[in-house]
Amino acid sequence: MADIPPRKRVVVLGSTGSIGESTLKVARDIPERMEVIALAANRSIDSLLQQCEEFKPQAAAITDDSHYAKLKDGVPTGCATHSGEQGLVELATLPEADMVLIAIVGTDGLAPALAAIRAGKDLAVASKEILVMAGEEVTREAKKHGVNILPVDSEHNALFQCLQGDADYHHGKHAPTYKHIKRLILTASGGPFRTFTAEQMKEVTPAQALKHPTWEMGRKITIDSATMFNKGLEMIEAKWLFDVEMEKVDVVVHPQSIVHSLAEFEDGSQLAQLCHTDMCFPIQYAVTYPERLANRLPQLNLAELGQLPFEAPDLVRFPALRLAREAGTTGGTLPAVLNAANEIAVPGFYEEKIPFPAIWELVEAVMREHTVAQHPNLEQLRAADAWARETATALLPQFARATAV
Repeated sequence: MADIPPRKRVVVLGSTGSIGESTLKVARDIPERMEVIALAANRSIDSLLQQCEEFKPQAAAITDDSHYAKLKDGVPTGCATHSGEQGLVELATLPEADMVLIAIVGTDGLAPALAAIRAGKDLAVASKEILVMAGEEVTREAKKHGVNILPVDSEHNALFQCLQGDADYHHGKHAPTYKHIKRLILTASGGPFRTFTAEQMKEVTPAQALKHPTWEMGRKITIDSATMFNKGLEMIEAKWLFDVEMEKVDVVVHPQSIVHSLAEFEDGSQLAQLCHTDMCFPIQYAVTYPERLANRLPQLNLAELGQLPFEAPDLVRFPALRLAREAGTTGGTLPAVLNAANEIAVPGFYEEKIPFPAIWELVEAVMREHTVAQHPNLEQLRAADAWARETATALLPQFARATAV
């Protein structure tokens, strides 16, 4: 009888968000292979306490210090509690952890990600900002400490699966070189405004932008999908995950979101990964990699689908892809600036301070004012991030909605 692999002990940072909830669904589905040993949330204390009651983790953290007393009083016996950014770092470096899955929106996941890598933990990345902001440092540290960076985003996870046959692990089991990549093709749903004209997009509302046609996600990422900044960030992320130049990263619109991405090789062959639009698929593959495991997720029936249409993205109506390619090609601190400016522009839109197209306009304006520093260290990246947020906030009124006199 073959040996049964041990359960992977996983720390989930961002456990109450949509990716975190899907991760816990996977843990319920494959309890013989996955054990949740720590949970962390930002401020959703009641949901976090419910999760702690169910999974009985050895540690839990809340980044909002104002909820720490309730966390400390509410966790099961034997569960250590932490708070703030340092609390995330404490969980990310637990000696018992095999993997740290980071599903924190924004740049707050960067410090625990680097801490986990330096502690020798495999990293499952669901937060685009970690690699967009600090891809050079994160990948360098992962190689140095011999750990895997496993993508959880459906598109990058699809590419990771498609590239397994092309990977050269000449330095060991980590950080492979991909030998024959011609293009990495990320699929995009096109969002809710795929068929809108530029004039129509001037009038769209936050409520419209939050109605994604195929995925159920959090507010920030859903609006990013509507602007296609989400796909732009994924382009930069793919550059670092697979160690390719930006010119080899492409995007195709696929409204059904069944084909999650494609890898094209030098001989013209393409491999694609397909499955239903359920984040449990890529999360499970990241957790069980390099193995595959049966589950209770819905199975794909191509005959029922009938057609899988594709179309080229419109770079004029959706300039986020152009801006992201520029940031990824230039490198240095510019990707961090693009990301930070977008994180100011998005709430500016859903708080109805600026119209929808002003998200792109504000991000580009901030990028144009930035002096790029190449090969930045963490302090320089944090400084660029802070500068971009301050600059975007100062420029925001210039892009305000026109009001009737």
